[in-house]
Amino acid sequence: MLDTPASDAHDVIARVQREPKYWGLKRHLLEVLGSLPPGSPIPTERSLAAQFDVSRTTVRQALAELTVEGRLLRVQGKGTFAAEPKMAQRLQLSSYTEDMRAQGREPSSKLLDVSEVPAEPELSRLLGIRPTAKVLRLQRLRLADGEPMAIETTHLPLGRFRGLRRFVTSGVSLYQVLRERFDVEMGHAEETIETALAGPHEAELLGADVGMPMLLLSRQTFDTEGRPVEWVRSVYRGDRYKFVATLNRP
Repeated sequence: MLDTPASDAHDVIARVQREPKYWGLKRHLLEVLGSLPPGSPIPTERSLAAQFDVSRTTVRQALAELTVEGRLLRVQGKGTFAAEPKMAQRLQLSSYTEDMRAQGREPSSKLLDVSEVPAEPELSRLLGIRPTAKVLRLQRLRLADGEPMAIETTHLPLGRFRGLRRFVTSGVSLYQVLRERFDVEMGHAEETIETALAGPHEAELLGADVGMPMLLLSRQTFDTEGRPVEWVRSVYRGDRYKFVATLNRP
């Protein structure tokens, strides 16, 4: 339990009088969280408001920002807790399964949808196929140690990968199937990272709040011969994930 001595509480009260109230409280909570193990419970909004002589609206704003930043975890009906550190994922051309196992996490996937759809003009350009040609679309919920992490929607040219659909199951690595069944090796990819806000559908699947900041990744992947293989759109929880890259001078 978060426990703040009376003298420290008075210091925080004095500080918030000189700066936005929620900001001072947030800074103090950050200091306390630095010494708390993940999973430690945080006092209720009412308790914090009384302890630091601020409104519950002020407390709510401080807690909301710390939740968005991945420092706190809110569990519906249970309370607010110190969060696990964000997963630091290195940007490289590898599968989700490989990435999670490299971090000592157990990857799993839930297959949400498999469908064949006509390619829109932009998608046909990205996959190097004629407009309206059929595309195999896979949507999967990605988990690590059972915790929802991302929603991944993959598009592949159906004409090139006939029969792929029957090999796609919840627990299989797509890259492994492409390598073993279609003799396709990934060569390079172009990826963009943007921010987006969780809508009701994403929030429900990922166990997040509507409006929670998300990381939106778009990846166009090519094989070793330079042919387009897939276009992927992934939505990652911004409070649980961060990406790391190694930069070299050109």
